[in-house]
Amino acid sequence: MARGLGKYIVIRALMIIPMILILYTIVFFFLRILPGNPILAVVGTKNIPPEQLKHLEHLAGLDKPLYVQYFDYLWKMIHGNLGVTLASPMGKPVSSYIALRLPATIELTIFAFTVSVLVGLATGVLGAVRKGTKTDTGMRVYSIVAYTLFIPWFGMMLQYLFGVKLHWLPTSGRISPSITSFHPITGLYLLDSILQGNWEAFVSVIEHLILPSFTLGIVLSGAYTRLVRNNLVDVLSQDFVRAYKARGVPERKVLWYALKNAFIPVVTLMGLQFAILLGGAVLTETTFNWPGMGTFIMDRINYRDYNSIQGAVIVFALFVGVISLIVDVVYALLDPRVEY
Repeated sequence: MARGLGKYIVIRALMIIPMILILYTIVFFFLRILPGNPILAVVGTKNIPPEQLKHLEHLAGLDKPLYVQYFDYLWKMIHGNLGVTLASPMGKPVSSYIALRLPATIELTIFAFTVSVLVGLATGVLGAVRKGTKTDTGMRVYSIVAYTLFIPWFGMMLQYLFGVKLHWLPTSGRISPSITSFHPITGLYLLDSILQGNWEAFVSVIEHLILPSFTLGIVLSGAYTRLVRNNLVDVLSQDFVRAYKARGVPERKVLWYALKNAFIPVVTLMGLQFAILLGGAVLTETTFNWPGMGTFIMDRINYRDYNSIQGAVIVFALFVGVISLIVDVVYALLDPRVEY
């Protein structure tokens, strides 16, 4: 089994390579099909002398044939080099921006993911246990409403209620600007505040995380509600559950056994949702002015910064591939019917 699992992991890991290559190819050519010149977007004027424009294009490597640009960046990417920014300040490594912004997105993703799973599991289990009642109907309505919520609108409603009207929570940023004693170490502010023993910063980071995390988490919890509820209803109707009940097994234990069986498909959804959260936090980050990868990509799109956008997409693709690999392995371990 160990040998088969090892081979399975290697094959799945190797599949990440063509996925990244395909995404890079699509992004590379799509960016260059779009009208506009990134140098002019950075300079902000079309009245630049032609000689200066050609010089800046040469420095950025944009004067080379398209296929040369493609393979030049691909070669750099293979060696861990994501290129340099075309936007101001031109020439700064893209990896330095990603290293600064990625921890913010990861932190938001972890908290939003936790909210979506906990809320989705609770509402799904409640709907399954109370099948056919008004509670069940309410949970199903919740799953539909949550899934169809528009993130910017929902986020602004929470900002208005808890930030503007009640003054309970901050509406933007990652930490209060008044806390000058805090100094980032890893870029994960919550972890950094713990490492420094700075509890004032710890509380501020939690407060700033609540609204964006709940905005993104609640929207994605609807999928968990529906999946958990439907799977658990199916499992509770199976013969082994009736056998447990006939033998006098306590209701809580029966529910726990049933939930473990119903949880296998949920693992797949958890992995997919985490990947969606990581790569799709753009709307949440822009709504709450969260300095993560989403706002970074939007800013670089405005400047037509090819290298920054390509680098960000590659990093996201790598994360999605690794997360998918982990989910597949966990699924294979949980479900004995899966063959390696």
